[in-house]
Amino acid sequence: MKNKPSLFLVILVIFCGIFACKKVIQVKLRNAASQIVIEGNITDLPGPYHVKLSKTVNFSADNSFPPVSGAVVQITDSTAAVSEILTESTPGTYNTNLLQGFPGHTYNLSVTAEGQEYTASSTMPEPVELDSVNFSRDIDLENDQIIEAVVDFQDPPGPGNCYQFTETINGKLLDRIFVFNDRLSDGKYISQILFTDSAYLHIGDTLRLRMFCIDPNVYNYFNTLELITEDNSSQSATPANPMTNISNGSLGYFSAHTIFTRELQVY
Repeated sequence: MKNKPSLFLVILVIFCGIFACKKVIQVKLRNAASQIVIEGNITDLPGPYHVKLSKTVNFSADNSFPPVSGAVVQITDSTAAVSEILTESTPGTYNTNLLQGFPGHTYNLSVTAEGQEYTASSTMPEPVELDSVNFSRDIDLENDQIIEAVVDFQDPPGPGNCYQFTETINGKLLDRIFVFNDRLSDGKYISQILFTDSAYLHIGDTLRLRMFCIDPNVYNYFNTLELITEDNSSQSATPANPMTNISNGSLGYFSAHTIFTRELQVY
């Protein structure tokens, strides 16, 4: 009589068959239609000011966004009734030559590119002085010191004041979005910590901190962009694009804002 196969051998053969039949699923990512991206800024500092035009790329492409050349870009100071057609200095970058930014003035942007017209408007707020920059200190779970900048300023009375901050550390711009509005602090003296995800500041670093007074539509753009960035890092559901103030399906923003700069060493 032939020996019957052992129970262990039978189970082993079944498991091998199961795993040998596992199907590899190929995920196909759809390529979205390319969209124009417009990024324009006017400040209360002397010009020239710049408007950059580029196109989005597919998910599988690298982060090299092709510039849009040959466009007609015009900015109008509707308060002063002054208009200027910008000059393309390098592919996709358009510069002013005459315009000057003033607080309280409204600026209108018009872009005609690839047979489409895009428009935007932004009113430059009155400037708010950045009184001082201090530092908060904490210890993380690994007993390392966390140093973060604290901005101190007086919010003027009246709702709707919005702020954006950037940090440049030892000559490198920090890739972090800091925006704040006075919805809960109208007319108060504000000390706001610029929170980061890890300890970017160290004693002895040179910090260049810039405070922008931005209009509410620009605040909405950067605020939703910040939320999208945070949600993407946690892989949660997000809206497709931040809330732009540019018409006709363009991505990006157009901002007229004031700038206040402080530079100091981290102590």
